[in-house]
Amino acid sequence: MTASKRNDRPRAGQNHLFAAIEAGGTKFVCGIGSGPDDLHITRFPTTTPAATIARCIEFFRESARTPLTAIGIASFGPVDLRLDSPSWGHITTTPKPGWRNTDLAGPLRETFGAPVIFNTDGNAAALAEHRWGAARDVNDCVYVTVGTGIGGGIICDGRLVHGLLHPEIGHMRLPHDFAADPFPGSCPFHGDCLEGLASGPAIQARWGCPAAELPREHPAWEIEARYLALAASNLACTISPARIILGGGVMEQGHLFDLIHQHTLALLNGYLDSERITAEIDRYIVPPELGNRAGVLGALALAEMGANEVARDQARGRLG
Repeated sequence: MTASKRNDRPRAGQNHLFAAIEAGGTKFVCGIGSGPDDLHITRFPTTTPAATIARCIEFFRESARTPLTAIGIASFGPVDLRLDSPSWGHITTTPKPGWRNTDLAGPLRETFGAPVIFNTDGNAAALAEHRWGAARDVNDCVYVTVGTGIGGGIICDGRLVHGLLHPEIGHMRLPHDFAADPFPGSCPFHGDCLEGLASGPAIQARWGCPAAELPREHPAWEIEARYLALAASNLACTISPARIILGGGVMEQGHLFDLIHQHTLALLNGYLDSERITAEIDRYIVPPELGNRAGVLGALALAEMGANEVARDQARGRLG
């Protein structure tokens, strides 16, 4: 269920101290604590891999009063989550300059000797919202973050979905009406995939200014809402989650949700016969409840899962 490699050490009698890293293409968010209520957080810009990772290590060294129990990393991607892979814990084919094939998990594991649980930022945010936020009352959900890129995570029956590699919701292909939207898309791999059409950089490239500066009545929002509704409709039909959560910087434009609800209902056209969709669309496609803490809290949840795995392994060893 988790992607982790571990240097397991018995920690009997110690209070848990978790390190959490939300590794973003624009900024890193690091947290340290025993849980959500006492998590001490710092944020800093993403620069070069060496400098950014060193800053994470410095923060944890300065903040830790006891050895770390586990480290959770929620990273932008694509990433390698395969435990048997020599590049496990690496950011792989990212378009982020300088970060391609970067070992993110290894330096943390080697420095602190603690279990490292490594996953995507989308999966981690989904985990956090499922545990503490907007999906805590359902067993299945999808989280989609719409910001510098578009990513997502899937929870099925309370468990993270990885699949062959990991979900890449932002790179699903959508119908593109070039007459209504001649913008070719900004994704360096696919052009007009969801990320290439609806991410923050796509909005800026199409209209010449950031999303936050566009007025509410700007035609950008109808186009944006339709693309996100197409994505939500595809997710509803293929994964059938009990809730879809849309977060990230672009979704801070709260008026988008009404437009997305309208477009989604029109696209589904009554095909999915569930009152949760047809009568309660505003409770089916929702904003996150954890705000900009979803990523780092997801990394914290990953660390807690890693500690639980260690405890189970140790228990099995004692019983066996």
